[in-house]
Amino acid sequence: MKLEQLNNVYFIGIGGIGMSALARYFMAKGVAVGGYDKTKTDLTDALVDLGVAIHFDDDVKQIEPRFLDANKTLIVYTPAIPKSHSELTYFMSNGFEVLKRSQVLGEITKQTFCLAVAGTHGKTTTTSILGHLLNACDVEVTAFLGGISENYNSNLILNGTEVTVVEADEFDRSFLTLSPDFACITSMDADHLDIYGDASELVKSFEDFSKKIKPNGKLFVKNGLPIKGITYGIEDDSDYSVKNIKIINGSYVFDVKTPNALLENFKFSLPGRHNLSNALIALAMSVEYGLPHPQLAKGLASYKGVKRRFTYQIKTDDLVYIDDYAHHPEEINAVHQAVREMYPDKKVLAVFQPHLFSRTKDFADDFAESLSKFDAVFLLDIYPARELPIEGVNSEWLLGKIKNDNKKLVQKSELIQAITSQDAPIILTIGAGDIGEEVKHIKKALSLAS
Repeated sequence: MKLEQLNNVYFIGIGGIGMSALARYFMAKGVAVGGYDKTKTDLTDALVDLGVAIHFDDDVKQIEPRFLDANKTLIVYTPAIPKSHSELTYFMSNGFEVLKRSQVLGEITKQTFCLAVAGTHGKTTTTSILGHLLNACDVEVTAFLGGISENYNSNLILNGTEVTVVEADEFDRSFLTLSPDFACITSMDADHLDIYGDASELVKSFEDFSKKIKPNGKLFVKNGLPIKGITYGIEDDSDYSVKNIKIINGSYVFDVKTPNALLENFKFSLPGRHNLSNALIALAMSVEYGLPHPQLAKGLASYKGVKRRFTYQIKTDDLVYIDDYAHHPEEINAVHQAVREMYPDKKVLAVFQPHLFSRTKDFADDFAESLSKFDAVFLLDIYPARELPIEGVNSEWLLGKIKNDNKKLVQKSELIQAITSQDAPIILTIGAGDIGEEVKHIKKALSLAS
């Protein structure tokens, strides 16, 4: 089935951040879009407002008839959907073309100049910066984002089809369906060990990904990673390096050393060296693509960030509330570095919801070390996502490993009361589960309390 000849696309797991971006893409193309998800969220509400037919029970009878024509409908599913899912089973058994989300992305990008962002951390922010820079430079770009851009209030930037920007997701080796012209690797820390078994297999998958780049393409790698490419780093001897960093009125101001020149006076408003690194690689890929320094500087200065990536919910002299998607120990370390850099002498309360039993088990000691750095820690129960419980792996077990006298296990129903009774002027909510659904309620309660 050729994508340009599609009548209908039906998504199983349409509420996922990557899936909903694809749904928006096909809607913009004039294709009829429908789907299932198990949970009603802000993302599904936004799709329904666009006219997408969505239901929340795994029930073939609830699917609109137009999506039951195998000759006119493409089925797209996310790997988070179990193979026993009755709708997925129905479509696979009745002659439908059924593709993973990553396979559809691979098809879309084939006919374009593709820039792919890979890495265990930093993909979403880097992708959104890169998409925004290209758009700011009037490139005809479609960017599929793994988060909601603050600039566009969407996880899709749609300004033409000459260039595509995509996240190259290492989960279940999805990124091996892509064949990018330019690609970057931001990090290769151990993760998804439920899929890979051990860290060496994860590294091998990134090596395999690097070989998917088209002939005459370019690979960019963070300095120090064990894969050869154009290197980038902060205040080092990389091919692309951030130099002369200053913090002025809460923003970074810096220069970029390229292989050929020094590009001066960039401004970037996201806190944290990890975000500065993300901005650098987006700039490096843009420079290599051929975009001019003045427009890139203007574009970067106008970048506002991604929701749930060090997002300020409240920012006053007396109270700061920040929400972040961090769900790996290295990401929590990055959040800690950023908050300490911006607020060096203030008490910080971190509220963390672990994501996946397997990830909690694999990195328990690292999570404990990361969380122990904060002044106070609240732990929510583990968000299971696609997994069944693992005996002995729970938040109480993780709490026992945290070396912090001010730590507490909190039920979600008691969270707002627990937060508002604290005296910390800096509050963080961290995690990739449904803690994101609580943010608006926490923000409202804190605003009323102050």
